[in-house]
Amino acid sequence: MKFKELGLSDQHLFERFLSLDEHELSTYQFCNIFIWRKLFKIFYIILDDYLCLFFKDSQTCFMYLPPLGRRPDSAVIKNCFAIMDEFNLNKQVSRIENVEAGYLWFYQKSGYAYYAKPGDYLCKRSDIADLKGNRFKSQRACYNYFIKHYEFEFRPYLLKDIDACLGLYEQWAEARKRKYSLAFYQQMLKDNFLCQAVAMKNFFRLGLIGYVIEIKGKIAGYTFGFSINPGMFCILSEICDLAYRGISQFIFSQFCQRLSGYEYINIMDDSGLENLRKVKLSYHPLRIVPNYIIKRKDYA
Repeated sequence: MKFKELGLSDQHLFERFLSLDEHELSTYQFCNIFIWRKLFKIFYIILDDYLCLFFKDSQTCFMYLPPLGRRPDSAVIKNCFAIMDEFNLNKQVSRIENVEAGYLWFYQKSGYAYYAKPGDYLCKRSDIADLKGNRFKSQRACYNYFIKHYEFEFRPYLLKDIDACLGLYEQWAEARKRKYSLAFYQQMLKDNFLCQAVAMKNFFRLGLIGYVIEIKGKIAGYTFGFSINPGMFCILSEICDLAYRGISQFIFSQFCQRLSGYEYINIMDDSGLENLRKVKLSYHPLRIVPNYIIKRKDYA
């Protein structure tokens, strides 16, 4: 078998396979695959007209997505588990991540075990853009406080902003580490820094859209994301200097105002963290898009 390591030149190939179906999970976009390349060795192979994507680190190998093709295929999935088993001393870690609910029936019928993982929160774009009604009273008050008390410039992200944005991320992450001591969360903050750096460096080639807020000549916030499908946009990142009251509510709402071509906003999952769950629920999502992990029952 001939594996290929993922590169930017593979974007069109991946987009062709990803477009074979309409997706709602944020993982089904090339940019949300490519940004992990500093944390994993990412490689793929074409098996019987299915694109099979693998993530590997020093200890484990798993599939970031199920095989991409017209419909699930038992033989291809079996081969994918065999590939993972060659890397994994412990076959229990061989798994397929980010399986959509619409195909869960196939894995159940085929005798695989499945586990729910945190799903993506889906909001109505106009709710966030307008912040109308009692449901958004708190966010609206913060938004209004920000525009009343600070002079700022809200503008599109430029490549020259990368150092200032990454510096802001480090400042923000240090504050979060002091507030939340959970080891998993602290590691996630470190990992996300590497992902953010890859995204910003390759911003326009990856088709990302984003904005920054400048206050007193310094970047005090940034946000960016990507289109999932014609009606849905995913906000991949939002980082702010929380010393400016209301800045996060302002930047979220302003970004959504500029995404008028989309009906829905995917604000991704909460990683199983209570603090993130509370923040996302405060925006009254319409629903949570289910997400599953697939394993073999003998190794579940």
